[in-house]
Amino acid sequence: MRPGDRVGVAVSGGADSVALLLLLLELRKELGVVLSVVHFNHKLRGKASDLDERFVANLTAKHKLEFRSASADVAKKAKKERANLEDAGRRARYDYFRSLVASGACSLIAVAHTADDQAETVLAHLLRGTGLAGLGGIHPLSGPIFRPLLPVRRAELRTYLRRKKQSWREDATNRDTKRMRARIRKKLLPLLEKQFQPAIVEHLTSIANLAREDEAFLDALLEQRMAAAVRERDGEVRMALADLFVAGGGKELNIDHQLGFAAMSKRMVRGIVRRLKKQGGQWSASHVDAVLELARDGRNGTSLSLPGSIEVRKDRETLVFRVMQNAATNRARNTPREFSYDIDLSRGAQDVRVPELGCVFRFTVIDWPSAGEENNKRQMVLDRERLRSPLVLRNWRPGDRLRPSGHQNAHKLKRLLNEKHISRWDREGWPVLTSAGVLVWARGFAVASDFAADERTCSGITIAEESFEPAE
Repeated sequence: MRPGDRVGVAVSGGADSVALLLLLLELRKELGVVLSVVHFNHKLRGKASDLDERFVANLTAKHKLEFRSASADVAKKAKKERANLEDAGRRARYDYFRSLVASGACSLIAVAHTADDQAETVLAHLLRGTGLAGLGGIHPLSGPIFRPLLPVRRAELRTYLRRKKQSWREDATNRDTKRMRARIRKKLLPLLEKQFQPAIVEHLTSIANLAREDEAFLDALLEQRMAAAVRERDGEVRMALADLFVAGGGKELNIDHQLGFAAMSKRMVRGIVRRLKKQGGQWSASHVDAVLELARDGRNGTSLSLPGSIEVRKDRETLVFRVMQNAATNRARNTPREFSYDIDLSRGAQDVRVPELGCVFRFTVIDWPSAGEENNKRQMVLDRERLRSPLVLRNWRPGDRLRPSGHQNAHKLKRLLNEKHISRWDREGWPVLTSAGVLVWARGFAVASDFAADERTCSGITIAEESFEPAE
């Protein structure tokens, strides 16, 4: 906090947040800050939730501070989002706090998490399974939100409030041992303190501090690695397998260094996912391991569909990450994009919209001179007179063969696409043109040799492709 800051104190009505408010009131002149009180009503406990809000409003008025509040039906929100109730409440609450900062009403928001909260969080993460980031527990500073009471025990705050003769509200759900957090608070931590380690809370908070320090250092290394190795384009992220698995300079690694580099490989996968992921979906260590297994042993073109609508595909010596926009898009990605459109050039030019590819193909009839500069482009022009009905624009199919101009023999289109390094991902729905069942054109290649314009051609056909925005 700096002099002049407008600090919103998040007060639920419980002992910890009430103590935080009183402590900051004692310090505000020394700190030179302007205090206000913010409250979020989760509407989870009916009348009791409304009484909490009234208690906080009265406390705020007693100290002549500005009061800001908001509410939401968190149970309904959680059900709609199919989310954990506690997680839905936390997101709603912090969204409100950040909105106050965004609007300029507050510079910072002070939240009353304590050392006990930190210990409970670290234990909860351990019991669910966690890595170094989870061991870091609750962060003292997260954007505009800070937690000045993290070093302080909950019992100390209650002693302080009793000395000040200040009452507080008790949340009955904190005693409901059906909830994991309440079981840790009421049963596990007291057991550990009494029978194993009296200083367990202090030790767990120390572990959290050390884990956050190490995590910050490793994150800095990760950013350097990703800046050098990761490429983003057209909504996808690419990384060479060599950058994922091999140390710089091609150095031989001893076993300790191999383990360290494996840790960085996992961090790089998680870093890419964080950069891409817009939707929910919890990533676990098993998902990261699955991506690394795909990278090491997967066949070219194989892919994984993972939480958060993320698809990862192996493309030769590269790993490609994409976000699927929704479930329908996901299904479409896993299904070959098949289409077939009849072409009628009896009336001249024709535009063919292909929604499956999001583009328009323009078939243009042109006069073809017997000599001149145009002949240099004959490999991209079809001889109109050699085309036969039915003329069909469709997606490529296994077994399709093409002899592009300049080639002596016909080849399977699959081989030609491989030679151009067109990934299996990108070749889905690859457009071709057939004349009476014979392949005469494919995107990205010269037209078929037997159908290319030459000195005998009078009228030619050119094919151009333009993208369009599909209708909403």
